[in-house]
Amino acid sequence: MTELPAQPVVYEVNTRVWLREAGRRTGAPAGLGDVPKDAWDEITPHGIDAVWLMGVWERSPRGRGIALWDPSLRTAFDRAVPGVEEGEIAGSPYCIRRYEVDATLGGAEGLAAARAELGSRGIGLLLDYVPNHVAPDSPWVTEHPEYFVRGTADDVRRDPAAYLDTGSAVLARGRDPFFPPWPDVVQLNAFEPALRRATTDVLGHIGQACDGVRCDMAMLLMNDIFARTWGQRAGSPPQDDFWPTVIDGVRQRHPGMTFVAEAYWDLEWDLQQQGFDFCYDKRLYDRVLNESPESVRQHLTADETYQRKLVRFLENHDEPRAAETLHPAKERAAAVLIATLPGATLWHEGQFTGRRTRLPVFLDRRPDEPADTALRAFHERLLAGVHRSGMRTGQWRLLECAGWPDNASAGNLLAWCWEGPAGRFLTVLNLSDRPAQGRVRLPWPELDPGAWVLTGLLDGERYTRSGTELTGPGLFVGLDAWGTHLLAVGRDRD
Repeated sequence: MTELPAQPVVYEVNTRVWLREAGRRTGAPAGLGDVPKDAWDEITPHGIDAVWLMGVWERSPRGRGIALWDPSLRTAFDRAVPGVEEGEIAGSPYCIRRYEVDATLGGAEGLAAARAELGSRGIGLLLDYVPNHVAPDSPWVTEHPEYFVRGTADDVRRDPAAYLDTGSAVLARGRDPFFPPWPDVVQLNAFEPALRRATTDVLGHIGQACDGVRCDMAMLLMNDIFARTWGQRAGSPPQDDFWPTVIDGVRQRHPGMTFVAEAYWDLEWDLQQQGFDFCYDKRLYDRVLNESPESVRQHLTADETYQRKLVRFLENHDEPRAAETLHPAKERAAAVLIATLPGATLWHEGQFTGRRTRLPVFLDRRPDEPADTALRAFHERLLAGVHRSGMRTGQWRLLECAGWPDNASAGNLLAWCWEGPAGRFLTVLNLSDRPAQGRVRLPWPELDPGAWVLTGLLDGERYTRSGTELTGPGLFVGLDAWGTHLLAVGRDRD
C-alpha cells in the first residue's frame, strides 16, 4: 500500500474515457494494463500524490438499459456529445453490479498493472465505493434481500417509481431525502447488521487493490440522516453509527487505507468524527464561485485541524467545468487558492487544459476540445512549485489584510502563510474583478530588521523588504483583478 501524505493532491480520471483516448494513440483498444507511458505521464504531473480512477467497477446492464430508455438522459447525452452512439453509452459508474473490475478495462489483472505503474512513481490509487445502493441486477438483490429497505405490494401499486418488485420481495429504490427515487438502483439498509458486515467485507476486498476509497454520498448512511429519509421502513437505528462500525472493521485488515467522503449539507465535521480521513469542502467551492471574498475569508477561519481533513476542489465529475464557469483570470486565482490551503486537493482530468464540456458519467466518449497550453503550463508550474517548496508540511495561518480609510479594496484580498522546516511562505490573492491594495503583516516577530527577499514560486520575481516593514505596518500589496502572489520568504544572501 502506497502511503499517502498527510494532505494529498489527488487527480481524478474518468477511466473509460481516458482508456478510449489512450487506445486511439496506439491504434488498439487499451485496458488498464496496456496504457502507454506518455498517457500515464499526463495524469501524473509533478506534485500529484494519488490518482482516482473513477468508474472501474462492473456496471449494470440493466441500469444501462434504463438509461437508454430515459428521454431526459438521452437529451443530456446528445447535448454533451452531439451524435453520441448507443455503443458509447456505458451506463452509470454509480450503478454497480459487482465490485469486480470491468473486463473491458482489463479486469483485476489490468488494475493490478495500473497500481504497479502508479506505485513505481510513488503515487497512490483511489477507487470508488457506493455505500447507499446497488444495481437492480446485483447478486445481492436475489441472494440477500435482507440487506435492503423493504416495501409492500401496496407500495408498488401506490408508487411504482419508488419500489421494485423482484418477484420474491419488494425493495425500495435508492434516493436521498431531497430528490425523487433513482430508477436504476436499489436502496441498501444502513441499519441492517448483516449489510454492515457485508459492506466491511467488500471494502476489505477493495482495499487489497488500492490505497483508498472515495465514498459516494457518504452522509446518506449516517444514522440520523438515514432515519429521517426512511423512517420506520429502515427499522430502529442501531446504537452505533454506520461509518465507525464499517471503517473500524476495514482498518483491522488495512490500517493505512484512506477514506474520502463525498459530503454535503455541512456534515463534514460529523463525518470526520466518524472516521473519514477527508471530506469534500463543497461549501468552499460554492463560496469561491458565487460569494464574496469576505465569505471565503470567514470560511477559512475554521480550526486548522478541521481544515486539514477537507478536500478542496474547483471541479469534479459532478460539477461544471471550471473553464466554463469561471473567468480565466479568476480560474487561475482560485487554483492558487485551493493549491495552497490546508487539506487534500482534488484536480479533475481536463481541468488543466481548459475543457468546458461537463461529460455525463454514463458516456465513454467526450468531444474533442482544443487544449489551452498556457493554462496547462500554469497548473504544472503551480503544482510543481507548491510540491517542491514543501510548504504544506508546515503550519498554516490565515492572515489579515489591512486597508486605510480612503481605500476599502483590501477587503478583496485574502492572505495566509505556511511556516515549517521547509521555510516560510506567503500567499496573497485578489478575489475580485478590480485592483486591490492593502498591507499584510507577517506573523514572524523573529524576523530581524535587515533585508528579506520574497521570491515568486511561479514567476521567479524577487522583492526585497525589511523585516521592520514586514512585521510592522506589513507588506504592501497591490494586485490587479484576480492577481496573486505566491512567495517564499528568505534571508537576503546577496
